[in-house]
Amino acid sequence: MWGIYLSLIGLLVLLTLLPKIQNSHWIFRVPEFGKIQITYAVLITFVLGLLLDQSQHLWYSQSLLLLLFIHHGVTLVKYTPLYPVKKHKQQHKSSRKLHFISANVYQFNKEYERFIQLIKKYKPEVFMTMESNGDWEQALKVLEKDYPFRHKVTLENTYGMHFYSKLEIKSAQTHYFVADDIPSIEIHLKTEDGFSFVFFGVHPPPPSPTEEETSKERDGDLLSTAKRVKDIHEPVIVVGDFNNVAWSKSSILFRKTSHLIDPRIGRSFVSTFHAKYRLLRFPIDLMFHSEDIFIKELKTLENFGSDHLPVYCEFFIDHHNDEQEERVQEATPEEKAEAEEMIQEGKEEDGNRDEVITEG
Repeated sequence: MWGIYLSLIGLLVLLTLLPKIQNSHWIFRVPEFGKIQITYAVLITFVLGLLLDQSQHLWYSQSLLLLLFIHHGVTLVKYTPLYPVKKHKQQHKSSRKLHFISANVYQFNKEYERFIQLIKKYKPEVFMTMESNGDWEQALKVLEKDYPFRHKVTLENTYGMHFYSKLEIKSAQTHYFVADDIPSIEIHLKTEDGFSFVFFGVHPPPPSPTEEETSKERDGDLLSTAKRVKDIHEPVIVVGDFNNVAWSKSSILFRKTSHLIDPRIGRSFVSTFHAKYRLLRFPIDLMFHSEDIFIKELKTLENFGSDHLPVYCEFFIDHHNDEQEERVQEATPEEKAEAEEMIQEGKEEDGNRDEVITEG
């Protein structure tokens, strides 16, 4: 038992230290995703230590576990209701409540009707699908009567993206910031009560042993989006499968470069992947917004057969409320230079993806 206890401590220390090394290889980046699970494992190992026979070295290892728990906890507590964040009431000068659903549908998921029924149940003004290919586009045609405004990027490489809206689309653009097969969408919308805002959808490739060897394309794509967002002088929402977690260095750089707010802070993790395994679920479908967007509700919805849970958000726009300004952080000159370097590395990285991907 003592050997198992020490082995667990060694593994937990390793998983904590690996993300501290600023290397883009997936071995160093993937442990960032599991910070929640690592923290629980630290706590369980600490309790295990209390059950062991007294050893003269036990208090050293228990103290180390306590330090690990504090280290992870300081970061994670920000994404819980325990972290104090001011709540904002909707004023009469604000827009009406708006809703969106963002869902990585999983390209090979054939349970189209379950997703269609989910949209009909929640009736969002806009929704976006990721990993949606030609089959998904065809299946979703039944919703086009209710969603007359659309922007489609149909791909068979698991990076397709479809956007459906009841709100008027003033303009729409597809960006390929770092690779010609990885789209991001920029949609300029106008509400029925006269408010304009911009919706960005992103889905960069993940660093993993089965996909991209490094995080260079992911980080370059996200930071390119952040630069584009900073130049827009309208309310902005950025949402999608970031294949990243909010506490990673590149996510923090994204937030600071774009001057956006992370609504998970003071709220919850909103973990989405993997939909079928609750204990191995990571918050990688993220959302960020500008200071004049106010979030009323942010949560996951029920599983519809994908490996991701969909994200549901209720929000309103208020140009006259500046109470969120203090939550906006700006990048330092050193961070701006680092972001530029990441963008360049992302553009130079060769993703080597197939144009058509089949399930296997």
